[in-house]
Amino acid sequence: MRSRLAMAVHTRLEKRFPEKRLFIRSDTETRFIRLRPSHQLVGWSVASLLVGWSIISTAVILMDSIGAGNFRAQAQRDQIIYEQRLNALSTERDARAAEAVAAQQRFSSALEQISIMQSALLETEDQRRELETGLDVVQATLRDTMQDVKTSRLALEQLAAEPGSAAAGAVMSAQADSTVDLLASALAETAAERDKIAADAQFALDSAAETQLELRLLQDRNDDIFRQLEDAMTVSVEPLDKMFRAAGMNPDNMISQVRRGYSGSGGPLTPLSFSTRGGAPDPNAERANGILNRLDEINLYRIAAEKAPFDTPVKAAYRFTSGFGQRWGRLHAGTDFAAPVGTPIYATADGVVTNAGWSSGYGRLIKIQHEFGIETRYAHLSAMRVKVGQRVSRGERIGDMGNSGRSTGSHLHYEVRVGGTPVNPMTYIRAGQDVF
Repeated sequence: MRSRLAMAVHTRLEKRFPEKRLFIRSDTETRFIRLRPSHQLVGWSVASLLVGWSIISTAVILMDSIGAGNFRAQAQRDQIIYEQRLNALSTERDARAAEAVAAQQRFSSALEQISIMQSALLETEDQRRELETGLDVVQATLRDTMQDVKTSRLALEQLAAEPGSAAAGAVMSAQADSTVDLLASALAETAAERDKIAADAQFALDSAAETQLELRLLQDRNDDIFRQLEDAMTVSVEPLDKMFRAAGMNPDNMISQVRRGYSGSGGPLTPLSFSTRGGAPDPNAERANGILNRLDEINLYRIAAEKAPFDTPVKAAYRFTSGFGQRWGRLHAGTDFAAPVGTPIYATADGVVTNAGWSSGYGRLIKIQHEFGIETRYAHLSAMRVKVGQRVSRGERIGDMGNSGRSTGSHLHYEVRVGGTPVNPMTYIRAGQDVF
């Protein structure tokens, strides 16, 4: 049974792969190599596997290259959009801050006008009270005078009844009438002045009510401006705070450390101060100072982001060949970026170069010390463009990709170490790509 099955298989193989002989002739003899159907089948299978493997490998490499290019283009577009949004927010912030300062000035001017009008109103009220007091005195004097006139008229009538006293009575009557006319004129002038003061007081009250309405409208506008500014500050700070936390860093500690070492021009923003005339603190000034504090916080976040390695070391097209983690029983302490020899390598954060030379398996190695106890390493370089002690900035070209040291091809071995302990560099790179 087996022999017949083997014969059938052999017959079919001979149809597909007939037996061939390869003759090898020399000067003295001729030899041949017999290529049996089974040998041809094995050779054909091996060739098919090699061709298939080549096609699949080429497709994987092309897909990785295309995916890396699309990923980088998307990251660049996201960075441009975020920068445009930050610029727009900065412009709007400056405009709103100018409006807030102008509104505060108008508010202070209106308060001064109200204070002046209140002082004038108090003076008018004092004059009105004095005039009322004077009017009461005049009225009392007029009543006394009328009583004296009445008494004088009775005395005149009695004198008129006596012989020889008519001329004296006429003189006394004329003097009494003159006194009454003088008092009546003074009373009329006093009443007119009182009415004028009352009209002035009413006008002052009406003006004060209009000013109070303008102040309320101005306060509403100030509230709207402050609310927009506070929302803009929140939108700007949240992504930065999320970026630091995604990288496993404490934003509060980093901001405190940056604030202690701040040496930028101008220093932190100066709080606003408005006169309260000995009263309670001005709520508008407190809100404005809160916005300034948020602006100062954004500035410190920006400085901290420049000092931490949130950027990628390779800007050109590349592919990942090995990630962070255990490999062949050992810790692979970094991430490998593969690209042609000479591809530019960039610093991922501000720092100082502590090593630029040959280092055993690393080959040509550059070490950069950053803030917050962070160190980055760039290995297997073909050329180094920095020196030990040189200060570099984020995005500055420091070397070229190569194949030096223990390396199987042109690539960059990139490490991030915190306090001397290796951490996954992609944690920082992904956190930065979400913002930048």
